[in-house]
Amino acid sequence: MELRLLRYYVAVAEERHFGRAAARLHMAQPPLSQAIRRLESDLGVTLLHRTTRRVELTEAGRVFLDRARAILGEVEESADLVRRVAAGAVGHLTIGCVGTATYSVLPALSRRLSEELPGVDFSFRGEMLAPDQVAALQDGSIDVALLRPPVAEPSIAVETLRRDRLMVALPGDHPLASRTSIRVRDLAGADLIVHSADRRAVMYGVVLGLLRDAGVEPHIRHEVGETSTLVTLVAGGLGLAVVPEPVTALGLEGVTFRPLVRPAARVDLAVAHRLDRSEPHLRRTVEVVRALVS
Repeated sequence: MELRLLRYYVAVAEERHFGRAAARLHMAQPPLSQAIRRLESDLGVTLLHRTTRRVELTEAGRVFLDRARAILGEVEESADLVRRVAAGAVGHLTIGCVGTATYSVLPALSRRLSEELPGVDFSFRGEMLAPDQVAALQDGSIDVALLRPPVAEPSIAVETLRRDRLMVALPGDHPLASRTSIRVRDLAGADLIVHSADRRAVMYGVVLGLLRDAGVEPHIRHEVGETSTLVTLVAGGLGLAVVPEPVTALGLEGVTFRPLVRPAARVDLAVAHRLDRSEPHLRRTVEVVRALVS
């Protein structure tokens, strides 16, 4: 049975008149009458009682009208769905965020994605270290990552979005808090709180590299897995920490932030996904991230 016959029948059944139905369908009346007779022949039932002035539906015709409307509605819904899928407007994605992106990017990003891709179901995982994000991308537990490069895995596409200035987080009553900026060598002898070496945190390597280049022997007091924990320990007076500037968005009481200078140090923030992923809704999500963060 052809869909056009269903459309023809719905028009005739709703108009109760072949002439008006033909005008609605932008076609001549004789072919419309022939099409309805063919439909009745295919079904083996009479759908319409015809008079010179009006068309009436049989009981079978009334039941078939309901089913024809439902079928045509489902076909249109299916067509609309596949168009939206092709346009990247529907689907499900999980986005993983490194700690600093959790505070500085995620709130605005979740709102923007809801506005621009309302048909996509998003979930978020915050406070993820870059190695964990790469592993999650590979096993499919997340689809897009906001992370700190470098990423050595060749199956992952990485695009740098911005460079964040590095800051020193220190207790408000620390002697260095009175300065407007802090040099790397000023950290000599200071108790440091760093991201975990065991979990291969990018910031661990960044901080130790800065200290090594400045000839400073690190004095690490605590290693933590989450940025929020790191800053909380600073607030508790347990040491200093080198963090990307977006961490200042936490606004934790008792913590002062000062820029790290000489040399001015920065760390990249990038968006990443698997190279073999090219779904339209993933591409559109990356475009939204790029526009918001860059």
